[in-house]
Amino acid sequence: MNRTPQPELFTWEFATDPYPAYDWLREHSPVHWTVLPSGVEAWLVTRYADARQALADSRLSKNPAHHAQDARGKSRTGIPGERSANLMTHLLNIDPPDHTRLRRLVSKAFTPRRVAAFAPRVQELADSLIDAFAEKGSADLIHDFAFPLPIYAICDLLGVPPEDQDDFRDWAGMMIRHGGGPRGGVARSVKRIRTYLTELIHRKRADLGDDLISDLIRASDHGEHLTENEAAAMAFVILFAGFETTINLIGNSVHALFGDPAQRAVFQDAVERGDGAVLDGAVEELLRFDGPVELATWRYATEPLEIGGRAIREGDPVLVVLAAADRDPERFPEPGTLDLVRRDNQHLGYGHGIHYCLGAPLARLEGRTALETLFRRLPDLRPAVEPDDLRWRGGLIMRGLRTLPVEFAPESAAGRS
Repeated sequence: MNRTPQPELFTWEFATDPYPAYDWLREHSPVHWTVLPSGVEAWLVTRYADARQALADSRLSKNPAHHAQDARGKSRTGIPGERSANLMTHLLNIDPPDHTRLRRLVSKAFTPRRVAAFAPRVQELADSLIDAFAEKGSADLIHDFAFPLPIYAICDLLGVPPEDQDDFRDWAGMMIRHGGGPRGGVARSVKRIRTYLTELIHRKRADLGDDLISDLIRASDHGEHLTENEAAAMAFVILFAGFETTINLIGNSVHALFGDPAQRAVFQDAVERGDGAVLDGAVEELLRFDGPVELATWRYATEPLEIGGRAIREGDPVLVVLAAADRDPERFPEPGTLDLVRRDNQHLGYGHGIHYCLGAPLARLEGRTALETLFRRLPDLRPAVEPDDLRWRGGLIMRGLRTLPVEFAPESAAGRS
């Protein structure tokens, strides 16, 4: 019987378009044991039903202490640099009851009321960033727009003073640039961020404000038992999890719309008519079609279990491939087709279960505001290079473009803000 050979995973070609390989895995090896570029061996879960089960399975711990390799001191999982910077006690690395306690504290920053109150600031950032390049007729949409928007938004959310925000932007930029390369560059940036956050927590104790770090300090002072390490780690993971996902959501979405003129016209029409329902649905479909998070963060089996008919051993790492699950034809009709008015679009782009992304409401707000503002102010926005000339950042968890050069008529920005 003829069988398509197994595709090679985690190459640069794979990073450009992983979806054919994920199609193969879903059909032939939906729960797949593989060796990652770091040398770590792990299971890849690619079907929607299995992915949804795994994301909510309490037997799959987020705590790296359950990784079998940790006992031998060889763990190469998690965020580079977080261990040496003493930033491990955050929501991506812990289970209940600590996860429940910390999530309850941080969730106050992401209530619908607070996110809605933040909308004018996000709009202000989007317009000011476009103002900076609108007269040039060209830009790198990643560097000039998608990258700084969430950085400055998260700095405001955390309470980083304006005079320090460019430093944060530089450190975050180093994390992005080194994301697929040497871990040392990321680790140095993480240590700088750790040092700064510790100093900022001390400064804010004497001058509390209306920001997340101040809220964490207040909670600690009122008996919620939040340690300084936990506060610094929580602030760090909100930065780490919040800025690159939004960068990729903006960049991947614009790239997808460029590649489908009919759907671009649907989006542009919704922008011109101010059709919020279509725009909200479009963001969900863009998240499903080519979302910012390719694989969910690490999980480790705390006991033997079964996923998709495969036996998972205690201590095995498990990676849920969100990008594969969200193109599962068993769940989504014509999953490889972008359909901005798709109904019943319960994608897994922000996870599922108790670890569902806490910042999803803010990320959706930033993504929709950024895309709507771009196509309203620059309606003739177009790519400045061929798709084959674009390069995707290497890495395991995130999926995003290194650059996205664009062109537009400079005068098209005048009077449209």
